[in-house]
Amino acid sequence: MELTRLKGRLRTARRGHKLLKDKRDELMRQFLAQVRTVQTMRTDLEKALAEAYAALDRAAAVLPPEFLGSALLCPGGRVELTVTMASRMGVALPEFSFSGGAGGRPYGAAQTSAALDDALRRFSEALSRMLELAGAEKAVQLMAREIETTRRRVNALEYVMIPELEENIRVIAMKLEENERGSIVRLMKVKDMILKEAIEERRAKKAAKA
Repeated sequence: MELTRLKGRLRTARRGHKLLKDKRDELMRQFLAQVRTVQTMRTDLEKALAEAYAALDRAAAVLPPEFLGSALLCPGGRVELTVTMASRMGVALPEFSFSGGAGGRPYGAAQTSAALDDALRRFSEALSRMLELAGAEKAVQLMAREIETTRRRVNALEYVMIPELEENIRVIAMKLEENERGSIVRLMKVKDMILKEAIEERRAKKAAKA
């Protein structure tokens, strides 16, 4: 019974090992693709921020500092951040999005210029890209953590659990074979004893008749 139970556990462990290896390989493929996506997103964000700061410099060049400071002193709207979770290969990954913030300018148009409008528009677009990048980078971190966890499980099955089960099965099988050989030897001895007794009985009967 113990041998049958261990063989069942070994089959389950090998099947789980294969599934975990497949999961690890697929996670690695998606992880590398996600890393490349993050690199592209970061490059685009850096470019967008550089353009936004350049537009702000142009606005500062044509506006007096006090006008620029007072124009940007008050917020122009309320921003709401929404976080949703998406599952990929059993890993919950966050996705960030925001709404609001573009309902109107926080200043009057009389004392400012179109350059400031352009700078604020570019910063608003950069904020959207920044949130997308934050979600993508968090996904990379979570996927890396899941890959490490899966790798440890694969190694535990491959180098610890499966070898132990195989060794236990081998030891029990050898013990059962020894017991079987011992039983066969005992049966052969019993058979020899029975044959000897039968032969002696025949001899005794023949001697009695003689």
